[in-house]
Amino acid sequence: MKIILGSASKQRKRVLERAGYRFEVMAADIDEKAIRLDDPKELTMALAKAKAEVLLPQIKEPALLITADQVVVWNGQILEKPENAEEARQFLRGYAQYPAQPVNATVVTNTETGKQIGENDINTVYFKPFPDEVIEQLIHEGNIFSQAGAFSLEDPLVAPYVDHIEGTLDSIEGLPFELTQRLLKEVRTH
Repeated sequence: MKIILGSASKQRKRVLERAGYRFEVMAADIDEKAIRLDDPKELTMALAKAKAEVLLPQIKEPALLITADQVVVWNGQILEKPENAEEARQFLRGYAQYPAQPVNATVVTNTETGKQIGENDINTVYFKPFPDEVIEQLIHEGNIFSQAGAFSLEDPLVAPYVDHIEGTLDSIEGLPFELTQRLLKEVRTH
């Protein structure tokens, strides 16, 4: 059965590519700010399901649709993609005080049976302080504005400032591979 990644995220795409999956990509156009929940697990799950809901009517053949969402929790606050340079600076400077906790929701939907399964995953990233010049370079390059919490561990500017992680790189990048693989298997069964 065909696999569709319902995400424009380069990181999620790379996770599936590294695993050797063949898949198509469809981007879900939803207003993420329209869905507001205080619990990061509930928020990411609601967003991942909303993405699936938007994409399902567009899929005309049997497929397994993967949708996902991620926020970063820092000191009890939910951080999404930074809206501007000042917010990005605040996020990156704050990681010297408290770790970043990427919270993911991954949802897999079988378009043939309608079966949908979703699950959350949480990791922790401990950073060393980012020098101001590195923060400014990250802002100038602009990639952080498409990242929850304003960071990607794959970014060569970010990597030297990672002290250690609790979790897996693929999950921190937005698509926990083992979880996704298990969900794909579970929705295939009737």
